[in-house]
Amino acid sequence: MPAAPLKLFREYQSFPQGRNGFKAGMKLEGLDPEHPSRFCVLTVAEVQGYRMRLHFDGYPECYDFWVNADSSDIHPVGWCEKTSHKLLPPKGFKEGEFSWTSYLKNCKAQAAPKSLFKTLSTPVTPSGFRLGMKLEAVDKKNPSLMCVATITDMVDNRLLVHFDNWDESYDYWCEASSPYIRPVGYCQETGTPLTTPPGYKDSKAFSWERYLEETNSQAAPARAFKLRPAHGFQVNMKLEAVDRRNPILIRVATIVDKDDHRIKIHFDGWDRHYDFWVDADSPDVHPVGWCAKTGHALQVPLGAVDRVGAVGQACPTPGCHGIGHVRGPRYGTHYTLVGCPYSEVNLSRENLLQDRLSGERPSPSSSMPKAKRPETPAPFLLGAGESSQEDSSQSRRSAQDSEKSCQSSVHSLSEQSESNQERDWGEEDSFADIKAKQKKLGCSHAYIKFQLVKQESNGKDPDLDLQQALHQSIFMPSLASNPTHRLHLCWEKHCKLLPEVSGLTAKHVAKWTVEEVVSFIQRLPGCKEQASVFREEQIDGEAFLLLNQSDIVKILSIKLGPALKIYNAILMFKSAEDI
Repeated sequence: MPAAPLKLFREYQSFPQGRNGFKAGMKLEGLDPEHPSRFCVLTVAEVQGYRMRLHFDGYPECYDFWVNADSSDIHPVGWCEKTSHKLLPPKGFKEGEFSWTSYLKNCKAQAAPKSLFKTLSTPVTPSGFRLGMKLEAVDKKNPSLMCVATITDMVDNRLLVHFDNWDESYDYWCEASSPYIRPVGYCQETGTPLTTPPGYKDSKAFSWERYLEETNSQAAPARAFKLRPAHGFQVNMKLEAVDRRNPILIRVATIVDKDDHRIKIHFDGWDRHYDFWVDADSPDVHPVGWCAKTGHALQVPLGAVDRVGAVGQACPTPGCHGIGHVRGPRYGTHYTLVGCPYSEVNLSRENLLQDRLSGERPSPSSSMPKAKRPETPAPFLLGAGESSQEDSSQSRRSAQDSEKSCQSSVHSLSEQSESNQERDWGEEDSFADIKAKQKKLGCSHAYIKFQLVKQESNGKDPDLDLQQALHQSIFMPSLASNPTHRLHLCWEKHCKLLPEVSGLTAKHVAKWTVEEVVSFIQRLPGCKEQASVFREEQIDGEAFLLLNQSDIVKILSIKLGPALKIYNAILMFKSAEDI
């Protein structure tokens, strides 16, 4: 099989011109990959060849992430101030009291020299684009959706795309040539459904002309979009790729599938269920020989001669040498299935971490409204993360968790030994139970977020609190096969939120007539007006149970708030027989 030709790789994917001059302990500014609009205070924690692990100052190591030394996401100390970007200070600093000069002095730390950072030879701002302009953009976490979006930042040759009325966690940076952004009117011209902003008053009859007038904004001109040609990668070509399940490692890989702008990566010798899609221009994809050239270890294909003296104790997963840990870099090695990033029990757990910024996020600089988030989440969140590439349009909007919950959870985990983790997880479900529930449950890990949802409104609109509480747990079909933990407690809490479902099961509901379905919808809080739709569409109990989130929101044209409650009820009916 041929090596992928060098000409197919972008400059930042190919062999670097110089060496990695960053050293552990150096401080810098950079983007948070989980919150792409946020610039943070970072420290180089580890250097491997031309790559480095970056640490968020003041936060646990579990949030560390890897970048290449020439990444466009990192900047020297003082860059934010110079470019009028807001810098999120280390945890513990109040807004406005952070100073790099005193911080470096107190930490006795060195700022990474400016000469180490990549500078564009021709830093030209993409022609035609301006801040605040509107466009249509693909939701990268659910590539089948095109959404109403806004340009909210511009740095060098890149644009920050934000989805109107949604949380900024799902913003992303791209170039003007990106296949993910299109001019206003593209969906109408091509017959592609356009996903309108949540809560928009007239989503069914959405008009760009009216929306631009209402938001006092302009459409990005069609001439500004420079769609790049399809990549030239072919199936069976060889390359080297970062293992996204264990990003300290780079493996020998083969392209096993492709579309115009993505390639499907297979790690040689590994099972196909570890394969994943990645953008062809991803900085985590490199030509054959990149590791040797940059001084980075390359993991040999499974089945080839094993390396002598593999790090870590023997891991039960075939091919895993015990390097890395499912809970991040705090644990450098593992020796059990519980800690293994490749074990079957962890494959469906896309992200075990709670949101780093929950509860302490400053108000967005943009004045645009955001989708609501619940204020009091659960401590055991095992919900969707950045790697859930096929999440639904709503799963990307799942609510974030409180900082208090996150910190107590992280600190307690940090203090546990791995054997304790294994024991704790083992008490949740046996492997057999998990596999059985994967087939039977129509719910996701987000389900358990309800364990600490506020039961009282604290003076706020109780309907709004209920909607916020439900919002985070519903539209997550890509996680629907995941095992659900502590289901009994979860069920009890759900019934307090929606007492109308208590005592009902899918078997019972399947026998309902159309009028019985209508009667049930009318009893759900705030859903009375939507009941007539079910009568008009002749939806009986059996059809009701077959509805998914897309049917409810798009086909039935039901607003998001009532849709959350209705779909949550369906999930609860389906899971009731497992209680």
